[in-house]
Amino acid sequence: MHFNDLPRVTLGHLPTPLEPLASLQSTPTGPRVWVKRDDCTGLAFGGNKTRKLEYLLADAEQQGATAIVTFGALQSNHARQTAAACARRGLACALILRDAVGRRVDDYERNANLLYDDLFGAAVHRVPADSTPEAVLKTVLAELAQAGHRPYVVPTGGSSEVGALGYARCALEIAAEFKARGLYPGTVVHATSTGGTQGGLVAGFRYAGLATRVLGINVYKTDSAAIAAEVKTLGQAVLDRLDPTLRLTDEDVEVVDGFLGDGYGKPTAAMVQALRRLASEEGLLFDPVYSGKALAGLLALLEANRLSDDVVFIHTGGAAALPVYASEFLTP
Repeated sequence: MHFNDLPRVTLGHLPTPLEPLASLQSTPTGPRVWVKRDDCTGLAFGGNKTRKLEYLLADAEQQGATAIVTFGALQSNHARQTAAACARRGLACALILRDAVGRRVDDYERNANLLYDDLFGAAVHRVPADSTPEAVLKTVLAELAQAGHRPYVVPTGGSSEVGALGYARCALEIAAEFKARGLYPGTVVHATSTGGTQGGLVAGFRYAGLATRVLGINVYKTDSAAIAAEVKTLGQAVLDRLDPTLRLTDEDVEVVDGFLGDGYGKPTAAMVQALRRLASEEGLLFDPVYSGKALAGLLALLEANRLSDDVVFIHTGGAAALPVYASEFLTP
């Protein structure tokens, strides 16, 4: 199947810019580093979830859905972009959010992404301490049905085989941009969590016939083997739609540990240092949960000379949440 035959709605400003990060090239012969500006996808401060939502909402609308239900942490970038996409498409939106971080400073529980969710008209359902997202989902689905809606459930992070198509498309976009420059994308580095972004990228480069490495910096949980397994499952599901003769192996999925810190959404010194460096040297802002920790991973890999050729760092967005992490950055 050709990509153009897949149902998709237009939500993003694509292709996103591909820009050199000259400050990260330590020597004239060292690897060139580029940033793929998926923080510029255009929808509600941008971010990587917009690419996934283009396919997810197309699938939902084909099934006659009138409401979208999805999940995330309180400051979920995915939830914010889903709420905005639903506003754009005239769909009701219900967000089931849980306190996955336990942060009690900087107005974390009511500002930034939570403020934007409200502005976009989403119904926010917080998971009580004595409940589960699954239990809340059951109640939300019943309420939507009673109100006459046909709900479509999007998994956390938009990470399904449908959502992952967005990043297979991104891989083809990167391949075309490098070909136009007479270059080859040797390695792609990004933050990996629920698997859809990395699964889509791995599948997309395989579909394009490229041997580009995709390194996912684990920013989600300590069980990196589980992340890798999900990446492979989602990537293979994408290939099954596009070209069932192509198969992924365990070696195709590389998840890099060492940058998660104390857990999901919990700041690290390396993240703060990396974010400050790129802000002061390149005028770019990254986020504390995903792209900032992945950026710390990128800098460490470059310093250890573990990368060569042309390297692409995918900026997955999320800087909209920086204000609720102010205490990590402001000088006392």
